[in-house]
Amino acid sequence: MRRSDLHKIVREAAEALPGSGMSHPFGPEYEVWKVRGKVFALLTDLADGPIVVIKSDPEDSRALRETYADITPGYHMNKKHWITLRPGPSIDNSLAQELVTESYRLVVMGLPRAQRPIDPDNFAATAQ
Repeated sequence: MRRSDLHKIVREAAEALPGSGMSHPFGPEYEVWKVRGKVFALLTDLADGPIVVIKSDPEDSRALRETYADITPGYHMNKKHWITLRPGPSIDNSLAQELVTESYRLVVMGLPRAQRPIDPDNFAATAQ
């Protein structure tokens, strides 16, 4: 994935998710995507390029970091539950979109049922 594409692909994926919204609670350099007030994606630029920080199941997080060179522990987040995506040859558009959707689904699962904009148990299958 090219450097210029990472934020664009993630932004488009996040915008398409029910009940999601973007804000800048940490300043204009951080684009924060939330569902019902809970963060599921953070986009920013570091000195070495753009990054995206998203929620991940701890076991999946470890496997993703071992499999993809461009996935590292969550930048300024809990390293067990968050991962960082960097543009590079090991990440393609489909993987980035899938990981954003999974991050969103994980956050929705933690919401009270009455606040969930989707059924997280069935959403991944229908979101594709």
